[in-house]
Amino acid sequence: MTEHGGSPSADSLIAALIFAVIVIDESDCVRTANPAAEIMLGRSARRLAGKPLQDFMIIQEKRVVDSVFRGEARLIARGIGVRAGGIERRVNLTSSPLPNHSGWRVVTLSEAPSETGEEDERIELRAPSVLAHEIKNPLSAIRGASQLLSRRIEMKHRPLAKLIATEVDRIAGLIDRMQRLGSSSDVFVVPCNLHESIRNAMTSVRAGRGGEVEMLEEFDPSLPNVLADPDALEQVLINLLANAWDATAGQDNSAIVVRTRFASGLIFNAIRFGKAVRLPIEICVIDSGPGIDADLRDHVFEPFVTTKRQGQGLGLALVRKLVRDMGGRIIHERDERAGLTTFRINLAVAGGGE
Repeated sequence: MTEHGGSPSADSLIAALIFAVIVIDESDCVRTANPAAEIMLGRSARRLAGKPLQDFMIIQEKRVVDSVFRGEARLIARGIGVRAGGIERRVNLTSSPLPNHSGWRVVTLSEAPSETGEEDERIELRAPSVLAHEIKNPLSAIRGASQLLSRRIEMKHRPLAKLIATEVDRIAGLIDRMQRLGSSSDVFVVPCNLHESIRNAMTSVRAGRGGEVEMLEEFDPSLPNVLADPDALEQVLINLLANAWDATAGQDNSAIVVRTRFASGLIFNAIRFGKAVRLPIEICVIDSGPGIDADLRDHVFEPFVTTKRQGQGLGLALVRKLVRDMGGRIIHERDERAGLTTFRINLAVAGGGE
C-alpha cells in the first residue's frame, strides 16, 4: 500500500526493515512490532501486543535494562547479551524516546557482528597455515628416519618406530586441515539444488556411522535453487550432521532435524565484494544433544575450540570458512529450555531473486 502519490507508508517502511523494531509504551508493554521482531521474539505481533516486553526478551546487562525500561535518554548498546525467542543472542540495541508520547520508546535489535573483521580473521588463519608449511618438511624427515630405524633395530623395539610413524602421520593430517583452513582459494558458486545436497550429506553420514540416530527432513519443497558450491555445501552439511550425530548418539529416541525454509522476514545482509547480498534461504541442523559448554559458545567457530576428547577443533572453523566463501552466513544457537542446539545457515538465491 502506498500514500501521497506512490510514497510507501511508515508502516510499510518499518515492516520492510531487516532488523527488529518494537514500540513500547509507558508501562513497558509492546504496542507494535515488525516482522523481524516477531521472528526474533518468537511471537506474532498480535500475541505481543499489550504484554510487557520483558516477558519475551531478557536483557542480561542491568545498566541496559535500566536505560531501556526506566530511562528517558537515547541509548545505543553494542554486542549485549539477550535471551529472545528462547535463544541466547548477542545483539546491537537502540532505545529512542517518542516525542509527544511520554514514556514511549522505539527499541531496535539487530544481531551483533563478530568483533573481528573477516579480513583480520583471514590474516589470523593464514599464520598457522604458513607455520604448517614449515613444519611439514622436518616431519617427512622424521617419518623417513623412523622407517629406516625399524629395519635396523631388534624386533622388540619396532613398535616404538611404528609409533613414531603413526604420530607423524596424525600430525601431518592435522597440518593438512590447518592449511585448508588458511587457504585463500575460491569456491565456485553455481545454482544448485539445496535438498539434493542435504540428502547426499545425510547418506554419507548414515553410511559412516550406522543407523542408531534418526535424521528427519522438514523441507520446504518450493524453495528455489541456491547459489553455492555443491561440494563445499555437502562438506559443510556432513560436518554439521556428523557433529549432531555424535552429540545425540546413545540417547533414547535421539533424532536430528534438518529444516529448510524461505526466511522472508529475516533477510541478512552480508557485505561481500563491496555490495550487500540477500540471504533468505535458511537451513537448520537441529539436535537434542547436551550442547556446547556455555563458556565456549561464543568461540565455537574459532580454530582449536572443541569439547570432544579426541577433537582437534578445526571442523566448525572450516564450516564457517566454506559458508563465508560461498557468500553465506552461519550462526550457532542453544535453546536450554527445549534442550536443542541449532546451526543456522543462510544462503543467497541463485539468480539474486527472493
